[in-house]
Amino acid sequence: MLHADTHAFLCRIAGRPPVDEALWLEALTHGSTGAARDYQRLEFLGDRVLGMVIAEWLYALEGGAEGRLSQRLNALVSRSTCAKVARAIDLGPHMLLGKQARDDGGQDSDNILGDVMEALIGASFVTHGFDATRAMVRELWGDLVAGKTGQKKHPKSALQEWAAGNRRKMPEYRLIDRSGPDHAAKFTVAVGVKGVGEVEATGSSKQEAETLAAAAFMERFG
Repeated sequence: MLHADTHAFLCRIAGRPPVDEALWLEALTHGSTGAARDYQRLEFLGDRVLGMVIAEWLYALEGGAEGRLSQRLNALVSRSTCAKVARAIDLGPHMLLGKQARDDGGQDSDNILGDVMEALIGASFVTHGFDATRAMVRELWGDLVAGKTGQKKHPKSALQEWAAGNRRKMPEYRLIDRSGPDHAAKFTVAVGVKGVGEVEATGSSKQEAETLAAAAFMERFG
């Protein structure tokens, strides 16, 4: 059964009482607990539902070309954005983590927060249907869609265009280090442009580290 505080939390974000409490509990459960079922299957489903809701929303809202819509979609459904939404609703305290994962900072991990946020979307879809889940996503993502998330050029694209415009070779990314347990991994990546220089950055995923490195490169050399 759900804790009373968690039940109230789910009522608030979903806009209605959670049907099938066991399924919602599964959405909040990390594999480190040793439970028979964790959030991974629901996260897989929620990722696809979130993408559909945001894609439909952007199509109706904006008149831009496919490339611009894809750029915004990718930014709005990214793990870091899902984690940002999770922090805004104070999801962390309601997640069920094993002691080691909690001690390793799992409650504030972008990876776990983002995945659990998607799992909750999956649980909503299974128990409440698409229309109710769309309403939930639109409420939670409203400020991000109305703002500038995804409107700026992605740092890796900006760096690639900068290199081409300056007649330089394309940027090369190298994984320097991977540390920490799987649920709180840290990746350090270097990006360099021959004849210009190289910078390093660290993120919670290889993709995030590459993005941060590209942004740092442009800030230093662009």
